[in-house]
Amino acid sequence: MKDNIDINDKLVRIIGIQFFGVVIPNATGLVNNTDRSILYLAAAYAYFMLIAFLIWQGNRLLLFKLEEKYNWFINPAQKVVMILGGNVFYTAPLVIIMLLGWYQLSQEVVDWGVIKVTAIVCVICVIFITHAYETVFLIKQRESDKVKGEKLERAKVQAELEALKNQIDPHFMFNSLNNLAYLIDQNPAKAKQFTENLAEVYRYILSNKERKLVMLEDELLFLNKYLSLLYLRYDNALSVTFNLSENDKERYLIPPISVFFALENVVKHNEISTRFPMSVEIWKRGHSLWISNPVKEKKSLEHSSKIGLTNLDERFKIIVGKGISTEHSHQTFKIELPMLPLAS
Repeated sequence: MKDNIDINDKLVRIIGIQFFGVVIPNATGLVNNTDRSILYLAAAYAYFMLIAFLIWQGNRLLLFKLEEKYNWFINPAQKVVMILGGNVFYTAPLVIIMLLGWYQLSQEVVDWGVIKVTAIVCVICVIFITHAYETVFLIKQRESDKVKGEKLERAKVQAELEALKNQIDPHFMFNSLNNLAYLIDQNPAKAKQFTENLAEVYRYILSNKERKLVMLEDELLFLNKYLSLLYLRYDNALSVTFNLSENDKERYLIPPISVFFALENVVKHNEISTRFPMSVEIWKRGHSLWISNPVKEKKSLEHSSKIGLTNLDERFKIIVGKGISTEHSHQTFKIELPMLPLAS
């Protein structure tokens, strides 16, 4: 998602519009200062400054719109075509129409040669100025990316500190090892599977902690390994339902371990037992992944600073361009994780 970049070009526009409104008519022969009254020249230059204003403002607005929609680094050829096409097909017709209006007002004979030359000169000037704007955009984008990178690094350090509590949570490890010890005595086959899944969980966490985005399909495959541990921990008291098509899984990117955090949040804050079974639902709506669970708050909650969800929200804002959102009622808790669609 692209950041909105502000360009303070007010002074440049004021000077540029007046400059081109005077220079171009003289250079192309539209205005001949010989034997012309001051009133005529004032009206002429005012009219051509109006044309310069419409050309500049129109192309500026067009460029800003295209800047929001197209990215040099993703599809440069398409952006070049759209910008040049917009410059030509907006500027040339506008110049021709406005010059015909000028000939009508001044009651002079229409000179199509002068109109043609003026239109070409205006288009060339517009392309030159657009290039200058794009250069400024790229410089500011680089500065913005640098600040964004520094912010991401700060958030990463904070997130990694919290990861020691969330990714390798002592209670989670304690329960996992207890379950493993029990299974070794009671069911060696399950103990082996449990160990393999536990290893897969931490292998995924360690191998993806440096990455910004992963395929949704890979994230959900990891999640199944993690869920196998939870199912052994809670028996039949926990169920997780996925309402996602295979096509959806292959079409989206998501920050790694984000769904893990969302499920850990469910486990951490809710009572899960045979008396209070927990049913979690995961589905896609729009370009977001939703996780929903009934609220069954633990009677005795550990102190929580909510840093986990805060860090998750910060990661999404920086990487995806949109933070997570939650919906909390007495009956249900929902969390929305925005995703990035793959370019088709």
